[in-house]
Amino acid sequence: MQHFSCFREKLALVRDVPSDVAGWFRRTCQSLTFQSIFNFMVLQVKPLWIQLTYFVALSLVGYFALKVSKPKEGSLRPKDLDTLFTSVSAATVSSMSTVEMEDFSNSQLIILTILIFSGSEVFTSMLGLLFRSTKFSERQSCFETRTTLPIKNPSKTSHHERSLELVSANYLGLDNKNRVSTDNQLESDSDTLKLSSVKCLGYVVLAYLLVVHLVGSTLVVSYLSANPSAKGVITLKGINKLIFSVFTTVSTFTNCGFVPTNENMIVFRKNSGLLLLLIPQVLLGNTLYAPSLRFLLWVLEKLTKQVKFKHILMNTREIGYDHLLSGLRSSFLVATVLGFIFLQLAVFCSMEWNSEAMKGLSGYEKFVSSLFQVVNSRHAGESVFDISTVSPAILVLFVVMMYLPPYTTYFPEKEEEKWSLETGGKQRKRESRIKNFVVEWLLFSQLSYLAIFVILISITEREKMKNDPLNFNVLNVTLEVVSAYGNVGLTTGYSCKRQLVVDSSCKDAWYGFVGRWSNEGKMILIIVMFFGRLKKFSLRTGKAWKLS
Repeated sequence: MQHFSCFREKLALVRDVPSDVAGWFRRTCQSLTFQSIFNFMVLQVKPLWIQLTYFVALSLVGYFALKVSKPKEGSLRPKDLDTLFTSVSAATVSSMSTVEMEDFSNSQLIILTILIFSGSEVFTSMLGLLFRSTKFSERQSCFETRTTLPIKNPSKTSHHERSLELVSANYLGLDNKNRVSTDNQLESDSDTLKLSSVKCLGYVVLAYLLVVHLVGSTLVVSYLSANPSAKGVITLKGINKLIFSVFTTVSTFTNCGFVPTNENMIVFRKNSGLLLLLIPQVLLGNTLYAPSLRFLLWVLEKLTKQVKFKHILMNTREIGYDHLLSGLRSSFLVATVLGFIFLQLAVFCSMEWNSEAMKGLSGYEKFVSSLFQVVNSRHAGESVFDISTVSPAILVLFVVMMYLPPYTTYFPEKEEEKWSLETGGKQRKRESRIKNFVVEWLLFSQLSYLAIFVILISITEREKMKNDPLNFNVLNVTLEVVSAYGNVGLTTGYSCKRQLVVDSSCKDAWYGFVGRWSNEGKMILIIVMFFGRLKKFSLRTGKAWKLS
């Protein structure tokens, strides 16, 4: 309640002051009314509830926007639940689908692009920097108020009031100008540097966001213009080239995984150049975002020699930006990400090189397609292969990769201890705020919640699992749940050819496996997507359970 304690101090100091000072403060209070409400929302409400409210509101706005917009000519308007599901999927960058993408009109694709961009991790983290700069500004404003407000006229106050004022003045350093301490001045300078650094970091993140999207969209447009094969695909499907380029770039960078084509990237698996253009965007927007941001700040510090860039690099914990990691952690993170990619690539190529999924591709195209698929397996979810045709061992590997948080890092023991000394204070402080005896006993681990979700969906879809076991099996359900939790979007889909009891009315469709689930199952997966998008607030839960 720092903001309101400061506000109360202001009120206490100006009681019975001369009329000109009182008028000044009343005007100040009036100008701060709306700011006080905003600061209360930013500083007093827990980030979990702020972000949950943000994503729910964004999903609802997207739902109504998709509902009132015109669908593509010749396409049926989706059901309300499927429209809501699509909006939630876009806002949480999950790319779980119950509607074919080519059923959306150009205006609806633009709406989805805005939802994906607004729900991306980089964009929401930039909003977090805005809130943090507001916090620093409020703290600095409070400090300045304590050192500049005048004292009441002693002749018009009682002995008791003068005693209180004397104590307050001695405490605040107002009885003598020479008593303003060096510590207070240093604190003010430190807050000013923090505020400047946080604002500067916000501008850097904004520039990073805009440049990557601008360059990425330009490269995709240029490739489509220069490559007749890729251009022919979108022309045949009636998709605007510019909309396709911007939509795909935004979706790829945010690791959403939506693509305007029904087949996702399968229709472009022979266009190795396009796949190579998208692979860096996948990494820059997620697993390698933190190292890339630190490298950019390092370059700016070397070029400009400004103190605030050096302050940001040297005080990562103090800045309070989750994506700003230490140099050591960033180096190990890059090594870990590349290690996971090479591991998956080796396993995938060794098991799928001569499979049906690779049929018709040259050796170079097989390698690039495999690299694109394993890079997307962790968080992006774009596919160049029909995942249902991939071997079960690969699917299990993908499930593990999707479960891992983006900044999962391998640390040697000694280096981990060193890093813990740097960041342990922040972690302990955060734990002390969110943990209490009752909550710790009620919360489970992430794996426990995923197991519960799989069980619930297995119950809602039990009849289909009994009558259609090749499509509705536990592995496919688990992959769909973990994909939604990881906000990835990989799916095995549904195939009428795998039905044991053939349904003559069954038609294959280009949307996710969840599209064949019941309404209850879809609602559960909506909860899973929200849970996955906010999983950073519950990564450390479940410690009350001891397994030995």
